[in-house]
Amino acid sequence: MAGYIHELRNWPKFRWDQHGLARQLAIVRHRQGRLIGRMQELGFPLREEAVLQTLTEDVVKSSEIEGEILDKEQVRSSIARRLGIDAAALPSADRNVEGVVEMMLDATQKYQEELTKERLFGWHACLFPTRRSGMRKIIVGAWRDEKSGPMQVVSGPSGRERVHYEAPPSRRLDAEMQVFLDWFNGEDDTDLVLRAALAHLWFVTIHPFEDGNGRIARAIADMSLARSEASPQRFYSMSAQIRIERNAYYDILESTQKGDLDITPWMEWFLGCLDRAFDGAEKTLGSVFAKADFWKKHSVAPLNERQRDIVNRLLDGFEGKLTSSKWAAIEKCSPDTALRDISDLVARRILIKDAGGGRSTSYSLVGEADS
Repeated sequence: MAGYIHELRNWPKFRWDQHGLARQLAIVRHRQGRLIGRMQELGFPLREEAVLQTLTEDVVKSSEIEGEILDKEQVRSSIARRLGIDAAALPSADRNVEGVVEMMLDATQKYQEELTKERLFGWHACLFPTRRSGMRKIIVGAWRDEKSGPMQVVSGPSGRERVHYEAPPSRRLDAEMQVFLDWFNGEDDTDLVLRAALAHLWFVTIHPFEDGNGRIARAIADMSLARSEASPQRFYSMSAQIRIERNAYYDILESTQKGDLDITPWMEWFLGCLDRAFDGAEKTLGSVFAKADFWKKHSVAPLNERQRDIVNRLLDGFEGKLTSSKWAAIEKCSPDTALRDISDLVARRILIKDAGGGRSTSYSLVGEADS
């Protein structure tokens, strides 16, 4: 008896309840169209800011799903520079960040281009510029081989591991990936949103690389979603929503990969997750409008570069408390300069002191301290 779907006789002849999914798909497609329409009505600067925020969130959260924490400001800086958006005062990005950003932008900005083995190898090399995953040396820019043993997804302490999934043996990878790529680059009557769901599942089930399969699977799904919208502009983040629902994501993957070729439950989950991702887009849109309103309100008295950078960080969701010592460290200035910058913003009623004092004095934007 087969233990995984790739061992079934009819693999990879997936099937799902088209009629049962029709209503859910129609709702998702309607929301998708409304969101794209609303965003296209925005002025260029607001639309640009929405795209920047969305792509930043997508890159950060896709890595976070795998336990890798990226510096959000570095990610934002890398994306802004590559898209030709003003990134003044943002830090330069290290090569790990640059690689993840390069892969994501290649997938979403060049969504119409063919997905090839060489392109996937390039994405994989971007993810692992040092040819290591943590301390472990891995095969980069090529399919995994038999030397690394069975490709298993496991959890638990050493000696008591639980095997959640075992991928096809490496000898099958060339043939498996050729079938997948022929399908992905071809056309059929399957809705492109459903193709995104299937592409994600199919790729991560083959698990062709030693590491990075989840991130590449999500990039492929984003590429298919971009095709469904015929647009490189991203206004919602599927990865950010998957991060919120990470446990459910892994559970549905495991149950699907251990089930039969009827993947209706996976399709239902994917469509539901995508629908909830649109809710996150509404939050992003609200943030973009709030940021635009703030700068319009404070356009008369310009801020210096350090002040503008910190205020933008606060508007984008500064993590933790803002103190004068953090200001000095971020802006690479003296404590006295940081305190003068802060005092000026307090006097202008842009910042307000939080409760507390002395060494613990922290500051928030006016209107946010009580929220």
